[in-house]
Amino acid sequence: MTAQTEHPDVVPPMRTLAELRAALRVWGFPGDLQAFETELAGTDLDDLTQVREVTQAYRHRVMLRCDPQAMAALMRSSEDVAFELGQKMAGGTE
Repeated sequence: MTAQTEHPDVVPPMRTLAELRAALRVWGFPGDLQAFETELAGTDLDDLTQVREVTQAYRHRVMLRCDPQAMAALMRSSEDVAFELGQKMAGGTE
C-alpha cells in the first residue's frame, strides 16, 4: 500500500481548486487558506509548473494534518527531539 492510499477515508478530495480550498478551510493549519490564495494570486496562471508547485504544497499540508503519525511528530518538543538525536549520535538504540 502506498503512502497516498494509507488513509483513504480521512483525506478529503483535492482534485480541483474548489476542493482544495474546501479542504484547507476544514483541515488546513491556521492561515493556510489565506496564504494559499495569496500565493496563487501572485502566480502566473500560464506557468503550470508554478501553479502545480503551489497547489501541491498546500495539498501536502492537508495530507499532513490528516495523518495522525505526522501530527504526533509535529507535537514533539524540541527538547525531546534533541534528546533522541543525542542518543542516536552517542550510539544509543533509542
